[in-house]
Amino acid sequence: MARSPKYSNISQRRKTALSDGGAKYKAKRDELIRVAADLFKEKGYQTTTLNDIASHAGMDRASVYYYVGNKEEFFRDAVKGGVEQNAEKVDQVLARKDISTQEKLEQLVQLLMKSYSDSYPYMYLYIQEEMHKIADAKTPWAQEMLEKTKGFERAVLALIKEGMAEGSFRDDIAATLAANTIFGMLNWTYRWYTPNSKYSAEEVADAFSKIFFTGLRSNK
Repeated sequence: MARSPKYSNISQRRKTALSDGGAKYKAKRDELIRVAADLFKEKGYQTTTLNDIASHAGMDRASVYYYVGNKEEFFRDAVKGGVEQNAEKVDQVLARKDISTQEKLEQLVQLLMKSYSDSYPYMYLYIQEEMHKIADAKTPWAQEMLEKTKGFERAVLALIKEGMAEGSFRDDIAATLAANTIFGMLNWTYRWYTPNSKYSAEEVADAFSKIFFTGLRSNK
């Protein structure tokens, strides 16, 4: 079905506004993305409609189109920043020569948990939603997000293997299972953690690290 002239005109105005990058326009767009993210987390991506987003933002649907073209764009913009920032910081941690393998791994635990708090609820959306239901896995955006996520997972696994090889971590546990344990603890926090929780992100990460590394530490 062809889009009406009204919406085609809004689409063109949106492209122009995005290109110009005015501060007021960006602030309103960011506000809408936040509203959408809250609704996605509360109701689920599939259930939430553009009408829901417009209603919660106190706007009509046509006005929403001036800022964001579709529901998938809301989701993409909500999660992209957090995933990209994590990927950049992982490289910085891995490049350090002044800290041990365990300290690097502890920093990655802190990094991921803090990103869940700082980017709330955007990063949790990425965990909560099944990506294949939102975007074609073959799209450049989906491939980019997947590769950055896999890069974080590979970094954790590599550090665990490194610690086992150097004798600081016990080697009678499969490295893959140990890595999955870390992500299991961290990723499950989407069910109960908010930035207003009793414990800060740093306290949660510290507790997880103590539990994990006490069990992983080599006694040799």
